[in-house]
Order: sequence, then C-alpha cells, then structure tokens
Amino acid sequence: MNTGLHLYNTLTRKKELFEPLNAPNVGMYVCGPTVYSDVHLGNCRTFISFDLIFRYLKYSGYKVRYVRNITDAGHLEGDRDEGDDKFAKRAKLEQLEPMEIVQKYTLGFHDVLRMFNTLPPSIEPTATGHIIEQIEMIKEIIKNGYAYERNGTVYFDVEKYSKEYNYTILTNRNLEDMLANTRELGGQDEKHGRLDFALWIKAKPETLMRWASPWGVGFPGWHIECSAMSAKYLGDEFDIHGGGMDLAATHHTNEIAQSEACSHKQPAKYWMHTNMLTVNGTRMSKTAGNGFLPEELFTGNHPLLERGFSPMTVKFFMLQAHYRSTLDFSNEALDASEKGFRRLMNAVNLLEKLTPSANSDFEIEPIANNCVKAMNDDFNSPVVIAELFEAVRIINTIHDGKGNISEIELERLKKLMNDFVFNIFGLKDEETSNTELNSVLDLVIDIRKGAKENKDYATSDKIRLGLQSMGIQLKDSKDGTTWNKI
Repeated sequence: MNTGLHLYNTLTRKKELFEPLNAPNVGMYVCGPTVYSDVHLGNCRTFISFDLIFRYLKYSGYKVRYVRNITDAGHLEGDRDEGDDKFAKRAKLEQLEPMEIVQKYTLGFHDVLRMFNTLPPSIEPTATGHIIEQIEMIKEIIKNGYAYERNGTVYFDVEKYSKEYNYTILTNRNLEDMLANTRELGGQDEKHGRLDFALWIKAKPETLMRWASPWGVGFPGWHIECSAMSAKYLGDEFDIHGGGMDLAATHHTNEIAQSEACSHKQPAKYWMHTNMLTVNGTRMSKTAGNGFLPEELFTGNHPLLERGFSPMTVKFFMLQAHYRSTLDFSNEALDASEKGFRRLMNAVNLLEKLTPSANSDFEIEPIANNCVKAMNDDFNSPVVIAELFEAVRIINTIHDGKGNISEIELERLKKLMNDFVFNIFGLKDEETSNTELNSVLDLVIDIRKGAKENKDYATSDKIRLGLQSMGIQLKDSKDGTTWNKI
C-alpha cells in the first residue's frame, strides 16, 4: 500500500501526509450536482479531478468508499434562503413535474460523465431519499442548542455556534468582516443573526416538493443534505471531503458547522477543492456569455468555438493542468491538447508492434517512479503527463529502429502506460474503439502493400496521399504499416 501520498488540505492551507483514519479503508465524500439543468463544464472538471483521485487511491491499495450525492430538492436560488426553489422554477418553465426535471437532468449528468469515462461512485444518494436522516440531524442540532424554529422554519444559530467553534476555520475569513458585509435584517426577518441559515424551510401553499416534519410541512435546506448523507454513509468523521472551490465559503463552511453542532466532531480530516475555469483569460460564467456546456464543446456549436473537440481530448486537456490551478479554455489550447492526446494514443498503439531485443537502451523504472512521485505530490497530473511523453519518445525511437529494448523493459513500459494512461487517468482511445474504421483501414493498407509488392507505386502513393487528405497518416517501418489521425 502506498503510504507516501501528500495532499493539499484546504482546512490547514498546506500539503499534508495522507493518513486515513482507518487504513486501508478510505471514506471520500464529494458534493454532486444540483440536477435542475444540464451539468456545466466547471462541475465536470471537479468530477474528473475526483475520479483521478478515486482511481489513484484504489491503485495505491486503498479500499475507497466514494460517496457523491445528487441534490434533487431544497436548493434555492439565493444563498440567504431566498428566491424560488430551482426545481420548481424549472418545472414551471418546462411544464413538468419537479421529479421529471430531476430524472431528466440526472440521466443527462450520468451520460456526460460516461463520455468522460469516469468511474461511478460507490454510493450516489439523493437528498429526497434521505429526508428522515436530515430531520433527525436537525432535531439533534436543536437539542444541542445551536438551532431554533420560527413559524415552521428552522435556522442555524451561527453566532451562538461561533462562541464555541471556529465558524470560518475552512476559509480563515474574519467573522466581524463577514457580519459587516452582510445586510441588516429586515423587520420581517425571522432570523436571530445576519449569518444564520435555514436547516428546514416552511413550504408555501404552492410548493410542490414538501414533506411532513416536527415543525410542519416543508423541505430541507441545501446545506443539511450533505451533512446528513456523509454522516450516514461515512460516519461522523471520515477522510476526504471534496468539491469546487466555489462551495468552500458558504456550503462547506455550513456543513462543518452543522456536523460539529450535531456530533461535536469535525466531519472530514482533509478538505480538497478544485479551481475555476476561465475562457480566454476571463472567468467562465453564464452571465458573461462565455460558458459552454459539454455537448457544445463536443459539437463545436458555440460562438466562441471554432470546432468541436472529443470528450477524451477535453479530459486530457483538463488533466494537463493541476486540479488546484485555474484552467483556461481557448481554441488554440484545445488544438494543442488534441495533437498531444493523439500522439500519446498513437504511441500506446505501437507498443504491441515493438520487438524486444537481447539488450536495452532504455530503463523504464525511473520514469514509473517519477510518475508515482508526481501523483504522491497532491495528484500532480501535469508532471505525470510530461513523464509519459518521455515514454512516448522511447516508443517512437524503438519503432523507428533507432533503439533497442529488452523483453523485461518492454513489459515495464507496457505496464507503465496501462497503469497511468488507462487505469489512473481513465483515458481511452476513441479511434481504436471504431472497429468498422479499423477494419476498412486494415483492408486499404493491405491493398497498398500488394500494390507496392507489384511495384505499382502510383497506386501506392494514391492511397497514401488520399488518406492523408482525409486526415489519416500512414507510417511505414520494418514491422509493417501503421496509421494515425493527423
């Protein structure tokens, strides 16, 4: 089991040695999507990043329980318990039942992540499936004196909690500054304090998604959902809690407060957050008009895109940046990623065509060790990719007949590429998955081979140049002819 992994902990603001509470078991909770619309690219980056983390933990010998929730109720438009329920609003717009909206966009979410070849979590609980657990947790928080009920709505008392716990421990913000930057309570506001937030919200007469509770008919607040579900499946204390950095200031801060108010325990030992996306240097957002959905990125159907890019190209592009760094989308950057990805896949496909020699000009173990070292350094995928391209150089050198590799080193090379390209990064070759294209090209290459043997070089060149004009390049070597997309 790998015991040298270090990860950056938002809670302590430094890299720490990963020491699970109950090794080799690891509990990891990641905040999932609110399924009232199509999943956006920022969400995808978070889930691809934690898929990498999940895969590497398993590769390192840990037994991981990965819990990623589905928020299908209780998420209001405003962070201050105001505005319409996102599901009800979308349901009215599309003239559907709220749970039809949930079903539609949950299926869409799964379809997108399947295209990115991410592994499913161990458990994917829904908020509506855990109303009882949320009610019980709220009752315990009230019993412990950190919440109060007003006219059917239950609020968390932040200022009372802050007298005993550090409410801003995750973000290191100043509580006084937060209070100063929060608007005064209106005369009709039921809250005791300006930072108080709802655990349970009284349903309006027109509210469609509603449940009975000790405080009347209503629905849960957004923050309580994750606290209740993480505690149910991972316990009051677990190893990793993850999500996008936009969740740290409010959602994750309130999760910690709720969990401590209920169990008097800090829920997660390590808090991990992915960074934001930008487009041509500007933060990606719907309001700025520069945000695009995964489907638009795949098809190129967006004003800012010159063409579409495949799911694996986009995933490879994301992996080329560290999960905690800003990732900037541009047509030029995606073009470069596509070329790099094809170069990587072409090299992987050459592996089975390499013939081992008695001696070896290359040692693979140092490259493999560097890959592990990079992943142990807070999952540093960009450094791993740089090492993999050193392996690509070796593969191409051997294939071109300019170097030799022994059978032992060749097996190590195959294991390196299989472990990191496929098992840890979760990439796949989209070209080789097209069996019909492969069969056609094999036939064309065989016809060209026959033409060359008959010294019919005009036909041989016509086939080569014709395929090249269609974006397919042939490469002749002593071991035969291979092809790749240009």
